Amino acid sequence: MTNTFSSEAMTTISKSGIAAIQSVNDFVVKFANVNGSGSASANSLFAKSILRMGIPASSRNIFPSNIQGLPTWYEVRISESGHLGRRGGVDLMVAMNPETWDEDVAEIEPGGYLFYDSTKPLPPSKFRDDINVIGAPLTAICNREYTDARQRQLFKNIIYLGVLSALLDIEVDAVEKLIGEQFRGRNTLIKPNLHALHLGRDWALAELDCPIGLRLKQSDKVGDRIFITGNDAAALGCVYGGATVAAWYPITPSSSLAEAFSGHCHRLRRNPDTKKKRFAIIQAEDELAAIGIVIGAAWNGARAFTATSGPGISLMQEFIGLAYFAEIPAVIFDIQRGSPSTGMPTRTQQADILSCAYASHGDTKHVLLFPQDPREAFTFAADALDLADRLQTPIFVMLDLDIGMNDWLVEPLAWDEDRRYDRGKVMTAEMLESGVEFGRYLDVDGDGIPYRTYPGTHPTRGAFFTRGTSKDRYARYSEEGPDYVDNMQRLLHKFETAKRLVPRPVKRAAREQTRFGALYFGSTAPAMTEALEALEQRGIHLDTIRIRAFPFHDDILDFIAAHDRIFVVEQNRDAQLRTLLISEGEIDPARLVPILHYDGTPITARFIVKAITDMLSVVTLAPLKKALP
Repeated sequence: MTNTFSSEAMTTISKSGIAAIQSVNDFVVKFANVNGSGSASANSLFAKSILRMGIPASSRNIFPSNIQGLPTWYEVRISESGHLGRRGGVDLMVAMNPETWDEDVAEIEPGGYLFYDSTKPLPPSKFRDDINVIGAPLTAICNREYTDARQRQLFKNIIYLGVLSALLDIEVDAVEKLIGEQFRGRNTLIKPNLHALHLGRDWALAELDCPIGLRLKQSDKVGDRIFITGNDAAALGCVYGGATVAAWYPITPSSSLAEAFSGHCHRLRRNPDTKKKRFAIIQAEDELAAIGIVIGAAWNGARAFTATSGPGISLMQEFIGLAYFAEIPAVIFDIQRGSPSTGMPTRTQQADILSCAYASHGDTKHVLLFPQDPREAFTFAADALDLADRLQTPIFVMLDLDIGMNDWLVEPLAWDEDRRYDRGKVMTAEMLESGVEFGRYLDVDGDGIPYRTYPGTHPTRGAFFTRGTSKDRYARYSEEGPDYVDNMQRLLHKFETAKRLVPRPVKRAAREQTRFGALYFGSTAPAMTEALEALEQRGIHLDTIRIRAFPFHDDILDFIAAHDRIFVVEQNRDAQLRTLLISEGEIDPARLVPILHYDGTPITARFIVKAITDMLSVVTLAPLKKALP
């Protein structure tokens, strides 16, 4: 068995004289694979083994929308200092896909490392002079050890995991335990996977200089944090928040939210004695039916939600308008993806801001919540159910593929056992019987929110039917202009009330006084945090505010008014949040400078830093540069 690159070929100085990257617990590893090759399991084991060593890590899975055959990438950011957004650049590329070889090699930082299957020799032209190349004959090892073609493919992934465990000094015990946990209940698979792991590890220890310049060292920086996807966390938040009905139609990247809700309900929402289900989960025939089921269930008093993505929002428009105008609670999780049309179904964006804020025809304004990570996805899911009942309106929880489908390292999910559901203004049979005046669309206390009744609350009083056409304060059908204006003005006043109820923005002051700021939201948060540190090192100081909801709290408008220029960082082409700010806040567009990232991959700290420094250097913003420290 011949290895094209033996230990002698793995140098610490590249051919161009650039020193190899040396770093402990702070680097980026990227796996380039083929979709359907079974690599996802091994790559996930790699990320989790690092966490088991007490080292913070985050993973991003970039995969195609077909079943198999196209390129897929899995990026792991290792950062003991806690920077878990995408950094940009790759320190170690695990190149297992010949089709993407050139672009994968191009991503490696100078002095970085390329690890590949060296069974088939490659010409020198396929490599770079300024990187360090590590070859392992993975296919040859598999062909020697296994005869079944599928086993050769699957175990090749575990073998390269074994090689990496030696190269990076990963504690093999951590990987072994994870394999045992992953195949618990299928014990016959544990031993073969452990064998494949050690095939790779033992080969590397015998043939290569281990470890390389990138090393992992036991730490204690993970603490009690958990590794969870936003969709899973949001689904659990729905359970804790009292949701009993979910209706959905499968669409990437939202399907796993409904599936997770089903799993949590089967564990937590069954009668302990009879095992009878206390929930209803319905896979509808399409998105239009799904939102219709949610509205019907919520009108009847259930807490209900649907999970979808941009194309689903487009189909739900008329029903969303019904819920807004008839004032029926509903929660809609929009797991945003690349768009328009079917766009890039497995890529992330923040591209549905405007379509959700003004969803439906006519004059509508909807409440949007912007969680920054799975922990807030859990909290905001429960909050959304309260807000929907309190405001009697649809509430959108604006996740995206990055938060929804990727594992994030976050603080443990927390729930206040003393918390009680906020069902809002619900008139009881006793209130009706006592003679309290009931007008379904009557504002009795000046907040724009009327009282409602659940169907069947009283045999002769209360609301029995709901319609989407115009009506007066007592729900009597009316097409009179004054009645319509009265109703629409009250809905607008209710939206103003929502400002006091939605999550407030989070502000951060720069280390030095500055007249310039940055505004961001959602999954941009971790990369933004790291970018701010890098900007400060360059002498660029920015106050920041993270938006967590629409309607915009007065704090946001005050923040903008207090600064000469605001960089608005978002992941879409058309600066949708900036547009919403200009429209709703009546802000001079010149004061809001767009920083836009929309290639479908999660935004990186390096992108933010470069974009802001480039903006500061252009002629039209020259006064900014002069004013900097």
